[in-house]
Amino acid sequence: MKKIFIWLFFVSLASADVEKGFDVYKTHCAGCHSVKMEGSMGRDFNLVSYERKKEDIFSYIVDPAGNYKRFGYSSNAMPKIALKPQEVNDVADYIDSLQKFKKWMKKN
Repeated sequence: MKKIFIWLFFVSLASADVEKGFDVYKTHCAGCHSVKMEGSMGRDFNLVSYERKKEDIFSYIVDPAGNYKRFGYSSNAMPKIALKPQEVNDVADYIDSLQKFKKWMKKN
């Protein structure tokens, strides 16, 4: 299963579209996640963008129940959303674009 996720990620990687990702966000994510630190049920995507690599964002969207522990959450509240691989890649690209500098880029 993990190999399929990795393959889907890399197949669609070259054609990710931030603007289309914003549309996917508005349609499927904005009900639970904000992008302006406004407070919502889910984590603000600015925080997600700062803390996660794009491939991790992609993986979590595809399989939230299989990833929540790896991401340090005690439970999973995110439903599995029926998105096409290209839509997942576009929204992951949008989320990744929110923060120019990433926590994981910093040197310890």
